[in-house]
Amino acid sequence: MFRGISSLNLDTKGRLAIPTKYREQLIAACNSELVITVDKDHCLLIYPKPVWLEIEETLRSLPSFNETTRFLQRLYIGNAHEIDMDSQGRILLPQELRRFADLDKKVALVGQINKFELWDEAVWNSRQEAQLAQVDINKLDLPDEFKSLSI
Repeated sequence: MFRGISSLNLDTKGRLAIPTKYREQLIAACNSELVITVDKDHCLLIYPKPVWLEIEETLRSLPSFNETTRFLQRLYIGNAHEIDMDSQGRILLPQELRRFADLDKKVALVGQINKFELWDEAVWNSRQEAQLAQVDINKLDLPDEFKSLSI
């Protein structure tokens, strides 16, 4: 389970040190093998490889004559890169993915249960502020599963 936000720095080579609190989990879950891809929100998604393989299989099984299917396959699978966490817990982000997400130095690694989102930190902060200012939580159209949820 990956949760929380970590403010991190990319080094000059485009490497990112995964926070220590996640390293053992990633070693156990996927032997440090990760898959990173782009997201429609212009951030990056980082998955343990076994989790990604399930998603990839789902995308592969969709009807290929469907235009939306082809778009999703091209976006997510076409931009996917297999990466390994090194012995110091670092991953090297491919340059084209860093460019896609406009990542420079300061980044936000956001835990999303079974994956991470990786954002430019300034974009993440401004996006969160805008969403909180814009959304009236009492007027959200929640799925039925959420209506009985107590937080």
